[in-house]
Amino acid sequence: MGCEVITVSCDTQFVHLAWKNSEGELANVEYPMGADPTGNLARMFGVYDDNTGLSLRGTFIISPEGKLMNSEINFYNMGRNIDELMRKFKANMYLSKKTDEGCPAKWKDDGDKTLKPSAKMVGKVHEALND
Repeated sequence: MGCEVITVSCDTQFVHLAWKNSEGELANVEYPMGADPTGNLARMFGVYDDNTGLSLRGTFIISPEGKLMNSEINFYNMGRNIDELMRKFKANMYLSKKTDEGCPAKWKDDGDKTLKPSAKMVGKVHEALND
């Protein structure tokens, strides 16, 4: 889809290699897995917990221009949903071309109903989505 995927954790590159070699869910991973053992990047993104020395699970969609488009931060033991991440990514791609529209929460793909934000839309989202 024209994006670059990079994962980063506070683990070392050796821990990443061990995970990739032993965890079946990572067997086909082809994107880079960055190491942040000092937690500097995690601190920069606001996901480092100084009390525990761990980082929360942050997911960030950043535009080619370096603008933060979406962020999601989950607690340590909460997994992320790739379908929801892809929905957000597709919505951001769509909205970069259709800047006068909005993608509602149930929007999934190009062709799904969008909204045109305006003062007239306030209190009428349900009606607009269901007419």
